[in-house]
Amino acid sequence: MPRPAGNTRLKAARLAAGFGSQQALADALGVGVRQVRRWESENPPSPQPDQAQALTRELGQDLDSLGFSSSNTAQPDRGHRSVLAATAAVVGLAAVPTTAITMQPATVATDFLAVTRSHRRLYWSVAPATLHPAAQAHGSLGCALLTETAGQTRRAVAAALAESYLLAGRIEFFDMRDADRARNTLLLALQAAGEADDPLLGAAVLAHTAFIPAWEGERDKAAERMVAARTYARRGAPSAELLAWLDAVEAECETRCGDTRTALHLIGHAEDTLVAGSEQQSPDWLDWFSPVRLAAFKGNTQLKAGHLPQARETLLGVLDSLDPSEEKQATVVLGDLAAVEAAAGHPDEACRYALRALGQLERTWYAMGMDRVREVRRTLAPHQHERCVRELDDRLYGWSTTVSALSR
Repeated sequence: MPRPAGNTRLKAARLAAGFGSQQALADALGVGVRQVRRWESENPPSPQPDQAQALTRELGQDLDSLGFSSSNTAQPDRGHRSVLAATAAVVGLAAVPTTAITMQPATVATDFLAVTRSHRRLYWSVAPATLHPAAQAHGSLGCALLTETAGQTRRAVAAALAESYLLAGRIEFFDMRDADRARNTLLLALQAAGEADDPLLGAAVLAHTAFIPAWEGERDKAAERMVAARTYARRGAPSAELLAWLDAVEAECETRCGDTRTALHLIGHAEDTLVAGSEQQSPDWLDWFSPVRLAAFKGNTQLKAGHLPQARETLLGVLDSLDPSEEKQATVVLGDLAAVEAAAGHPDEACRYALRALGQLERTWYAMGMDRVREVRRTLAPHQHERCVRELDDRLYGWSTTVSALSR
């Protein structure tokens, strides 16, 4: 005799939500696996109200769609869902579905994440004006997928969505110098990280939001966001690299707000953290930080503190250690080296580094790198009639460079 198919609706919803086994769903619901087996049987018993609410939350379907008869099963209270839906509408994210819909298979999370990872790698070589629309469109797709997924699948999509919006926010702030737009995009990233219940991603997003007030000299706001970022990091299992990066971000904020002494102390702590290491692996998305990048932070802070010989030594070491693919970072380091030489009274050397930075910017645009070059040019005003400075002006205000700068 053919074997009874059982409650195929519940089984299909379980698999689509990313729970590959009955035990996995039982663990998520806090019930025994025998209970899940009974629900997936030919004549499933009605779940208790608290169990029904957990089922609909994890699987994203109402009880009728999960194979339970509504005649003898009370539908769970949806007040929480309504609040979540209202919150999501404000920030542009999709809430957990409350009615029966066509659910995506669990593989959708893997496929969506694959594109997110590709965008992450493309950031280092593709022009920001080209990559940004693709990242934003991918974010819109992720928002739509949140309405068609549930459980582990939904959380995986939400984590990839948070990373996508974080990338878009980074482009807007660091490459496009549009702080207001970056602020809104990072809010979406934080909301998505919350949907994924990923505290480390939340810490990364919050730390990025600290840059915005720091660039405006608002130290208290930046410090408050760093406290929040560190709080989120403690809720997860942060790697040494992530903790060191948080120190580096706070050091950058302190430097921008004029407290280089505190900044150098933070950088020293970050160096010690990296030396000590940890058993925790860094998340894949933490590809913007390394010991070399920390040294770049240090060189800039030494420059702002007036420690010119130390800054020169640090930055030259960074330049020698940078991977050839780190072209954007190279423009920043070259700009800082130019600033060191300008402050030391060496206009010829300052212009030489600035010209190298401009050459790199013509190949790979980076607004932060151009900001460094412009800062150097302002400090060279007393030497503006010297030949080296005029050559720098010819390059700085060439057709291609000027058009690129004004178009962003």
